[in-house]
Amino acid sequence: MIEKISERQFKELKNDFVVVDFYANWCGPCKMISPFISEISEEIPLVAFKKIDVDENEDLASTLNIKSIPTIIIFKYGKEIDRKIGFASKAVLKNWILDKTVYIKK
Repeated sequence: MIEKISERQFKELKNDFVVVDFYANWCGPCKMISPFISEISEEIPLVAFKKIDVDENEDLASTLNIKSIPTIIIFKYGKEIDRKIGFASKAVLKNWILDKTVYIKK
């Protein structure tokens, strides 16, 4: 299960790689992508996966320039390394995440 976090918790993240799903409860594509992200989080255990509701964390969404949802951002030690906006299939998301975090594989 992916942990839903707040802006305060986001600022405290210390993980190597964190994949953050920025979503809203009313967003259809967000609801469609959510199971994919959950499954991928189980399949790539070395990466931390989090969810942030943009309606509950408007300042953070604004600071990160999130204008469309879903937006998935990969962070390394708190610095954004890539983002994907809009709906994507599970295969596309998983390959994208693996490509961006390949150097953590053993």
